[in-house]
Amino acid sequence: MSARAVMVLGTSSGAGKSWLATALCRHYARQGLRVAPFKAQNMSNNARVIATPSWAADSLAAGPSQGEIWPPRGAESHTQWAKVGAEIGSAQYFQALAARAVPEVRMNPLLLKPERDTHSQVVLLGQVHEEFTRMDWRSRSEQVWPVVSEALDELMTENDIVVIEGAGSPAEINLMDCDIANLRVARHAQARCLLVTDIDRGGAFAHLYGTWALLPEADRALLHGFVFNKFRGDAALLAPGPQQLQERTGVPVVATLPMWRNHGLPEEDGMFDERQTAGGEVHTRIALLAYPRISNLDEFQPLKNVPGVSLRWVRSPADLEGADWIILPGSKHTSGDLAWLRAQGLDRAIAAHASQGKAVLGVCGGLQMLGEALLDPHGIDGNAPGLGLLPLVTTFAPAKTVQRTRASFSPVHGPWGALSQLAVQGYEIHHGKTVQHPAMAARGDVVREVLPGLAWQNAAGNVLGVYLHGLFEDPAVLHALFGAQVSTLESVFDGLADFVERHFEPGVLASLSAP
Repeated sequence: MSARAVMVLGTSSGAGKSWLATALCRHYARQGLRVAPFKAQNMSNNARVIATPSWAADSLAAGPSQGEIWPPRGAESHTQWAKVGAEIGSAQYFQALAARAVPEVRMNPLLLKPERDTHSQVVLLGQVHEEFTRMDWRSRSEQVWPVVSEALDELMTENDIVVIEGAGSPAEINLMDCDIANLRVARHAQARCLLVTDIDRGGAFAHLYGTWALLPEADRALLHGFVFNKFRGDAALLAPGPQQLQERTGVPVVATLPMWRNHGLPEEDGMFDERQTAGGEVHTRIALLAYPRISNLDEFQPLKNVPGVSLRWVRSPADLEGADWIILPGSKHTSGDLAWLRAQGLDRAIAAHASQGKAVLGVCGGLQMLGEALLDPHGIDGNAPGLGLLPLVTTFAPAKTVQRTRASFSPVHGPWGALSQLAVQGYEIHHGKTVQHPAMAARGDVVREVLPGLAWQNAAGNVLGVYLHGLFEDPAVLHALFGAQVSTLESVFDGLADFVERHFEPGVLASLSAP
């Protein structure tokens, strides 16, 4: 292994691991180094579709998903790519772009997508693995480790720096014997580790010290620095805490990062601070439904960056008051989230909103909910009546569609008219096929198909359902709907790198990557 490994661990989920790893990827890429991100195991329903290299597709026990995609940027000079869609966690997708690398499955070899409180779909090297999905977590971890370690070894051989993101906390002592995402990875790569904590939550010194104290003594030697994240106020007020912490642990505080709400990078779990807007007089109030198994929330981050747009979470009918748009996002368990909507009374509130001619958008699972019925002959998701706002019926099937797609809208009516004839691109991750409800068509209730097999709208034009994720990440869509120009990802990545370069102690970032 020729690369140096820099690893970002956290005292908890949400401490700041993902965005800091992204910033480090761009920082080291700007030094002219070959950089790759890595996260052994990610648990998230936020995933991106990429190409699968043929060596990976051929080695998978489960068959490839359906669909053909074009190679991602730079893939022509990479391993031979297969026409098979693959999934990796969104965080590693963005980290790869920040590293100026082609996103690929080895960067996140194991992805767990929660479907219920006690069950997750297992995605191994980009593909759903049915056997591992049925297996209990402890048994699965040991069996999957050879795949994880091989992916890491290959990235270490091919790059100068591998920036590794941990998962949750490395000090979960109840799970430490079968944890394959933190200490086992750090030992394997002999990583130089940073431990980051969210100081805005309070108790940061205890979080850092407690995590250090619970690590095996040999693993403490891998810690090269503590990082305070989301600090508000005068950093001088932290004294003498950092010095006392170093005296107790031997680990220095190498950075105190100020609170930065609007850095522009989608949050790993898709959540955002709804108190913040991009500025300007609000002209569009968007209500985003937050059901329990919500997925792919990160795709809505660009809306938060549009001047004049207010984006807020909705969990009750009262939250819909004053909304111009309602968005039903994706779901990892469509019938279950639909039942939740009904239990909250949101089904009636959405119907009332639509009856007033106001805009409703359903994306993927949200599209399926807008139809008349969900049919599940194979036990994939569950049968359920839909919201009845589009004359569509969805039939779930075992095969999972995972692909990137380019298409052009036909004429679109109503509040979505600006999308007419627009060429768009995005990605699909879903089970099932959606078609016109035949009995309703016979009665004259015919849906308008505005993207072939991908998008439909009602006769009035105010209700639109799409299978295509990532529409709002397309600058052409934002410009058509809002006349807006938002920051490019490249400018976001450079801003993150600038931020850490300003706030890390001098020489620390260079020492982490030194031979």
